[in-house]
This record gives sequence, structure tokens and C-alpha cells, in this order.
Amino acid sequence: MNVSATAPPVPELKPGTVAKSVRDTLVVTRRNMIRTIRIPEVIVLSLVQPLVFVLLFAYIFAGSFALPGAHGPAAYREFMMPGFFAQTIAFGTASNSSVSMANDLQSGMVDRFRSLPMARGALLTGRTVADLVQNAVVVTVMILCALLVGWRAHHGLLQAAAGFGLLLLMGYALSWVGVVIGLTVRAPEAAASSNFLWLFPLTFLSNAFVAPSTLPTVLRWAAEWNPLSATVQAARQLFGNPGLTATGAWPAQHPVLVSASCSILIAVLFRTLAVRRFRSAGA
Repeated sequence: MNVSATAPPVPELKPGTVAKSVRDTLVVTRRNMIRTIRIPEVIVLSLVQPLVFVLLFAYIFAGSFALPGAHGPAAYREFMMPGFFAQTIAFGTASNSSVSMANDLQSGMVDRFRSLPMARGALLTGRTVADLVQNAVVVTVMILCALLVGWRAHHGLLQAAAGFGLLLLMGYALSWVGVVIGLTVRAPEAAASSNFLWLFPLTFLSNAFVAPSTLPTVLRWAAEWNPLSATVQAARQLFGNPGLTATGAWPAQHPVLVSASCSILIAVLFRTLAVRRFRSAGA
């Protein structure tokens, strides 16, 4: 007599439990990662664009910038790299989150997920976690390029890891901003265009590429209190890179604390807005 072997049943998790939310989030994250891998153009462009910017600023524009207390192209290359890390993470994360979420809404994928017995926040959290993983890959490639152009982390491996941890935390927080935009505009083209309205002021009105002391009074105040400036300042401090000019602004004096606090606050605030927007869209 033939006895057919049957696979053990998959254990059912109760709705609303932490274990089910985590499992659903990992499933959505895996789906987003597989989708990204199957579109190699996305990966290639996300890697090539920041590398081109690094090479342009390192070998063409570096001699045109002056830093207080530091001179020469080599000093500017070390000064600019934390800013490029932050800019690449901010643009890549927020843009990818908003466009991908808007595309899922337009294609009906969100409605399909909503019809399944899954945690409500898993779709949104899975999107941001997938972007975090992609950011880590992009940053790894950028580190190799930065080492080639002369950038170094002078305070050891642990402090360098802490610096990159703050950069990735900032990127994760900004990904929730992108999710809110993607849930609001719905059309991928509108999501891509709307990102420039806030990403350009966020990145360029900061200390990423120029010292705030060189800016007019109002712009200097905005740059000093920019959350991205705190993250870049914290990264420079942890990496041991030049550009840590002494200012009276409190964020510049406590960059690590301000960077971590602002990133957590942004993530909590915009995750709350994203969940509310997601629920109202399905009502």
C-alpha cells in the first residue's frame, strides 16, 4: 500500500500578534527585493549616478571650494564624502519609496494585499525595510569609490560603523516621508516630480557641500538647524573628517544626539501619517 507523504501544515499565527506582523513584513520585504533584482536597470542606475557625482566633485570641483581651517582638494574630498553619503541615501530612499508605493497603488497591488489576511502595516513597513537593504548595498559600493578618491575614516571601525548607522537611520526615516507622498499622489510620475520640491532644499541647504559659515545669515540658520546637516556633521565627527567648524547652533554642538533624535521622530511621525493614509485610502 502506497502512503503518500504530506508536508506538515504551516502554523497559523493569530491576527494582531507581533509574530504575524513580523512575518508579514518579511514576506512583503522579500517581494520588494525580488522585484528590484528582476529590474537590473534600477540597481545599475542607483549605483552609477552617485559614483559619477563623487568623481565630478572629487576631481573637477574640489579645487574650487575652500574650507575654514582646511585647504586643498584632498581636504575637500574628505569633507564632501559624508555629504554625498547623506545625499545619495536621501534621494534614493525617498524617491524609491514614493514611486514604488504610487506604482503599487496604480497597478492595484495594494488592493490585492489589502484583501489578504495580513497585518495592515506590513505592506508599508516591508517597503521601507526593502529600501533600507538597498541603501546598504549602495553605500557599500560608495565606500569603495570613496576610498579610491582619498576618503578615509580616521577614528576606527566602530565609530565608522556608528556613522554609517546614523546615515542609514536617516534614510529609513526619509523613506516614510516617501511612503506618505506615494500614498497621497498615487501617480508614479507625480511622486517622482514632487520629491524634488523638498529633497533639493533638504540636501543643498545644509552643510553637505559647503560650510554654513559661508552662507548669509538666514540661510546659515536654516542650514545649521537642518536635520540632514546634523547627520552629516555627526558622520564627519565619527569619521574624523574635516569641516567641523565651531558654531553657536545647538545641533552643531550635539550632532549625534540631534541626528538620532530627528531620524526617530521623523520615522514615528510619518509612519503614523502613512498608516492613517493607508487606512483612509481603503475605506
